[in-house]
Amino acid sequence: MTTSGSVPHGTVDGPDPAADAPARPTHRQIVTVLSGLMVGMFLAALDQTVVASALRTIADDLHGLTAQAWVTTAYLVTGTIVSPLYGKLSDIYGRRPVYLSAIVLFAAGSLLCGFATSIYELAAFRAVQGLGGGGLMSLAMTIIADLTSPRERGRYQGYITAVFAGASIAGPLVGGLFAGQATLWGLDGWRWIFLLNVPLAALALLVVLRVLHVPHRPVRHRLDYGGAAALAVGIVPLLVVTEQGRAWGWGSGRALTGYALGLVGLVAFVLIERRMGDAALLPMRLFRIRAFRLGSVLHFTVGIPMFGAMTTLPLYLQLAQGMSPMRAGLATLPTVVANVSVTLLVGRLMARTGKFKIHLVAGVGSLTLALLVFATLRADSPLWYVSVGMLFMGAGLGAAMQTITTLAQSEVPRADMGAATASVNFFRSNGGTVGAAAFLSVLFSLAGPRIAERLAAARSDPSFGRLAGEPENARALDGVLRPDGGVDLEDSAFLRALDPRVAHPFLDGYVSALQVVFLAGAAVGLVALVIAVWRVPDTRLSAD
Repeated sequence: MTTSGSVPHGTVDGPDPAADAPARPTHRQIVTVLSGLMVGMFLAALDQTVVASALRTIADDLHGLTAQAWVTTAYLVTGTIVSPLYGKLSDIYGRRPVYLSAIVLFAAGSLLCGFATSIYELAAFRAVQGLGGGGLMSLAMTIIADLTSPRERGRYQGYITAVFAGASIAGPLVGGLFAGQATLWGLDGWRWIFLLNVPLAALALLVVLRVLHVPHRPVRHRLDYGGAAALAVGIVPLLVVTEQGRAWGWGSGRALTGYALGLVGLVAFVLIERRMGDAALLPMRLFRIRAFRLGSVLHFTVGIPMFGAMTTLPLYLQLAQGMSPMRAGLATLPTVVANVSVTLLVGRLMARTGKFKIHLVAGVGSLTLALLVFATLRADSPLWYVSVGMLFMGAGLGAAMQTITTLAQSEVPRADMGAATASVNFFRSNGGTVGAAAFLSVLFSLAGPRIAERLAAARSDPSFGRLAGEPENARALDGVLRPDGGVDLEDSAFLRALDPRVAHPFLDGYVSALQVVFLAGAAVGLVALVIAVWRVPDTRLSAD
């Protein structure tokens, strides 16, 4: 904001914030900045919801249903690793130019994704997307923290949540529309899900250039490239084992090598961070702040069931309920409605009272209850029952995520806000990466044997054998049933062509595996609930 009345110099960063005593920007000034941030975040949020609703179609087309976790986790891994770097870079060069760079990287990754030829190539290009997406998310939260007091942050973070809600509504519609087209303008329909990001990124660049003028005082930092490299060495091998362990064997030589490499990388990361001091990717001194420490632990813990459920629930709707990508996306609207409503309500309550623990506890409890509801789903569960779980999940995320971020930021000095916010997002993304990879790995590890068991039981009924032998069903099953009695789960498209009675053992096996996955997520949610109840202090946020 370059007009009269703009935020005074020194509002964002400085070695002695108390001495600078910056004046607070007005609500109108903050909303002007927010309009630029919201366009960039809408770009990243829309991509996530579009991909989630169309992932089954993409995986079937690229013959990689069981490897689809990589499409999600590759994005999360790179976003996780670079988020703290974005915080440091924005402290050095300013929020605006770094935010613009993130948009350009995201657009480049999207263009590459649109021309991927295999599930693993798509995952690699999603990693490029994540290099930009990590900055779009973390920098927006940092800029809000720069401009607002702890008590006000919930109110303005509600605007950001509204962006995610809008993307949650538009994403499934756009994803379903494109995924439902066999071809569009000479390309597979789903490819336009990624190519659409290119003109949207151009629009975001124009808006950000126009309105995002945040005062900046350069802060000298050394960039912790060694820490980023060590973190990659620590995370990637463990994720590879999570994804491939069911095929390799969890105690095989390759799995043990992955465990060892991951452990070495994580130990090296901790040692490098201690040596780098204030320049560390994750400054160790921040962990001496109790609120930051608790917020980081809760973001990681809550991120596991949150991203895990968001990844696997669309599979339930499309596989078990037989929904199209568009219809499955529309079916998740209860989550969106509850999320928006509760986020805005909690933001206003925090701004009015300064209290946040009660909302945090209620949010984590609601999310845990949602996972328990999902753990009781059957292949023929009515949609209203699924919607009950979605309402609990949306309300839980709306109450929990903003309050956990507020908790982590509440005692951090303003000069460290960029690094601290990026670090918090780092833990949430790490939890999401673990959740998405682990949920899908457990799902497909259990689904194959459970489907095989149910097929073996069904074959004892002569009528099932006659149905399966009918020409249309036999063609659909060709190549799916292996000679050893196993099942090829790389492509689920055959389920659409099967008689429902023949498809039932497959669906029942999938849902049985999903029940275990959701129950595990509920257990992790319960751990987070215990931490929230017993460890988070019931403090009042400062209005300054």
